[in-house]
Amino acid sequence: MANAINWFEIPAKDFARAKSFYETVLGVEIMEMPHPTMKYGMFPADMASGQVGGGLAQAEGYEPSATGTLVYLNGGDDLSVPLARVEAAGGKVVLPKTSIGENGFMAHFIDSEGNRVAFHSMQ
Repeated sequence: MANAINWFEIPAKDFARAKSFYETVLGVEIMEMPHPTMKYGMFPADMASGQVGGGLAQAEGYEPSATGTLVYLNGGDDLSVPLARVEAAGGKVVLPKTSIGENGFMAHFIDSEGNRVAFHSMQ
């Protein structure tokens, strides 16, 4: 097993708002995927090379939560960059950039949908 995580999904109440939030914060394009029963978009990932991918999902049964599983997104070279965009994009920083010693840094935020999500980076 190369990775403990294979795929993640972040629930959205308003897909367009969530898509805009993550595109703004991460500086990426969320690719919309046609689906007959839900609105779905994929974060960029090269899964052929073993990268973990994930998506945004708006559908019945997908409920945003600030108290469930915590997903750590790649904060790039320095998570201060995407973290600085969180509040302007409609989220809230709830744990600022924090050292975790030799394992780098982490920060937690509430996204535009009410999900608690985190960033990790080595700087």
